[in-house]
Amino acid sequence: MTQGDKKQIEQALESVVYPGGDKSIIALGMVSEIFIADAKAYFSITVPADKADDMEPLRLAAEKAALSVSGLKAAMVALTADRKPGSAPPPKAAPAPGPAKSAPQPRTKAGVPGVGAIIAVASGKGGVGKSTTSVNLALGLQLLGLRVGILDADIYGPSLPRLLKISGRPQQGEGRVIMPMENYGLKVMSMGFLVDEEAAMIWRGPMVQSALMQMLREVAWGELDVLVLDMPPGTGDAQLTIAQQVALAGAVIVSTPQDMALIDARKAVTMFHKVEVPILGVIENMSYFIAPDTGARYDIFGHGGAKAEAERIDVPFLGEVPLTISIRELSDAGTPVVVAEPDGPQAQIYRDIAHKVWAQVGAGLRRPAPRIVFE
Repeated sequence: MTQGDKKQIEQALESVVYPGGDKSIIALGMVSEIFIADAKAYFSITVPADKADDMEPLRLAAEKAALSVSGLKAAMVALTADRKPGSAPPPKAAPAPGPAKSAPQPRTKAGVPGVGAIIAVASGKGGVGKSTTSVNLALGLQLLGLRVGILDADIYGPSLPRLLKISGRPQQGEGRVIMPMENYGLKVMSMGFLVDEEAAMIWRGPMVQSALMQMLREVAWGELDVLVLDMPPGTGDAQLTIAQQVALAGAVIVSTPQDMALIDARKAVTMFHKVEVPILGVIENMSYFIAPDTGARYDIFGHGGAKAEAERIDVPFLGEVPLTISIRELSDAGTPVVVAEPDGPQAQIYRDIAHKVWAQVGAGLRRPAPRIVFE
């Protein structure tokens, strides 16, 4: 689509009037720059922060208007309360008469239909092997006989397409839901399937949050026992959105042994504790190195730091994953070690970790009521 197509979308959005006023969201300067990729439009709408919770109908109306443009296959519309410098705030609607409102009730975290449990794999920083751990954990859970999916929640640096050797674009099903990609028996969704590998995502927080919720709840996951979320590194808006809005069965924390990584891992633990998400355990990745030629062991990043931290904060220690050439080579080739060498020592470590994780999650699950699924 071209610059002219953006103008067509803007013209379509002229029909979307801000609630309580008589001007369109375009006239009020509420619509951000419109980004188009692969016949899909991305933009945000600026709304008053105190009315954001009531603006979902406005977002849906804008999405519907955008989709009326010929050639556009999908639209991802986010709400943001960050007003552009110099733009006039939207008009305030007169309050409706009625009884005084009661104190707001806490939001209930929502699950995903058909998914038994959602597990977050997180770290306080990047570069600790979290995505490789997520993939092999998911495959280890699958070897327990579970139906498993995995969501790449790292919008800025998606890794799953390469780690799982998946290419191409996902298909769109009925009701505009997205069909997940599949390989090695896993159902997979990633922003990496929707944009070119070298494309730089330059979205602000609200756009990222909206994209995450769409990939989580507007994907046809089907019936899964567990969905693994490969979380983005850090403890920013995206991580907090997931932790606050998604019914997580628990979180697995990945760290390397050295003090600097552990400091950031503690931040991830603190975030999950604040939003009442149980910590399923800590994994020490790149725990040690065994030289392939001599068999000598080297503690390149130190050793035992993650285990000591797990004991200090009284959470399970799930295991030590060594730094090996085979894990790196197999991951780069898109054939995870649990698939390529399922009976090897490294795969056995991931399988043991998966068993420990599911022992906690499975014990805490109630058997769900039968679901009626229309296909």
